[in-house]
Amino acid sequence: MISFIIGAIKIIALLGFLVFIHELGHFTVAKLCKVKVNEFAIGFGPTIWKKKGKETKYALRLIPLGGFVSMEGETERSDEERSFSKVSIPKRIAIVAAGGLVNIIFAICVFLPLQMSVGQNITTKIDNVVSGYAAETSGIQSGDTIKKINGKKVRIKSDIDKIMENCNGEELMILLERNGNIIETRLNPTPEEYYTTGMYLEAEDSTKVQGFVRGEDSVENQGVNVGDTIISIAGENVENNASKLSETIQQHYNDEKINFVVRRLGGEVSLDIIPIKKVRYKLGVNFTLADESFGTKLYYGLINTGDFAFSIVENLKQLFTGKVKTSDFMGPVGISRAVAKTDGWASFISMLTLISLSLGVTNLLPFPPLDGGKIVLLIIEAIRKKPLDEKYEVGIQMVGFGLMIMLSLYVTYHDILRIV
Repeated sequence: MISFIIGAIKIIALLGFLVFIHELGHFTVAKLCKVKVNEFAIGFGPTIWKKKGKETKYALRLIPLGGFVSMEGETERSDEERSFSKVSIPKRIAIVAAGGLVNIIFAICVFLPLQMSVGQNITTKIDNVVSGYAAETSGIQSGDTIKKINGKKVRIKSDIDKIMENCNGEELMILLERNGNIIETRLNPTPEEYYTTGMYLEAEDSTKVQGFVRGEDSVENQGVNVGDTIISIAGENVENNASKLSETIQQHYNDEKINFVVRRLGGEVSLDIIPIKKVRYKLGVNFTLADESFGTKLYYGLINTGDFAFSIVENLKQLFTGKVKTSDFMGPVGISRAVAKTDGWASFISMLTLISLSLGVTNLLPFPPLDGGKIVLLIIEAIRKKPLDEKYEVGIQMVGFGLMIMLSLYVTYHDILRIV
């Protein structure tokens, strides 16, 4: 019961705060543009607290899943001098964009010091070369620093990891810095076979299936379902022990099939699973750790923050290319569950920044009734030099709203499947 109450407090605090700063962005820019704000509200539904300011009513409402800033002339044309529809289009775009931009800026500003304070960073300077791997045979030496791979600059170790994940064993052209000189070497990375099920688990200490890798590299079509909890593999108890689950799969990869026992709604189910053989490619080097100076931490923090800021854009790109499906999205139910499971301040703040970034970027997508959709309509108005007919604008917003509701229900359905 106590854990439930703590989880609920976390969810309300996180969502309430992100909604507040989002709406505060709209409110602040509207005031700066001299637009009359009739109401500033956090939440939807019945009002549980309100206060009348000089011209604006401030309110807290019962359902903390959103909020709004009601401006004069925003939804209906108004002849009042300080109405939203009377100010210039650039000012209206600034007001509409402010909410999402505040969420993005907040996420970046918090993520940077968080990155600077956790863990030790890894450089691209080679500490030692592993015997029997491609790096050794190509002449790479301890003390070399990798500067570029296939013409692409590498800044931190994760840049190298991404290139290796996508190299498919093809020859790599590597630029090294050695004693102040730039040296070019070519090599074919060393293949390493391993076996996987292609499942995403709910957490490090969980064996509950949250999703699958898309394509052929998963056991999604072998009877395992999202929401299943893996109890045993080949007779070994692995429940709530993800590392043992992985180890057991590697131990039994020579078996033609591996017996899985999973728990799902309705009882336990026994499944014979064929593990997926995959290949990863390695250079065969270990890298040195970065020093702990403020400048170094700032350098790595800025790089990681930049990668974080663009990660949501990459995820959206994968959605449109089919690498990510809408069923993989998390809605309010999934987000609430993830927030409730955070452990400690660092985990909670990391989740706060991730959701804030996602909220900001998603809200600026050019789709009605999101703020990005409103911006598109304002741009159309600027091109036409007159606003759309009010009935068409309302119609567009209603169609978009209907589609958003259907998407929300679909995402929520899959959120629930991942829980039960």
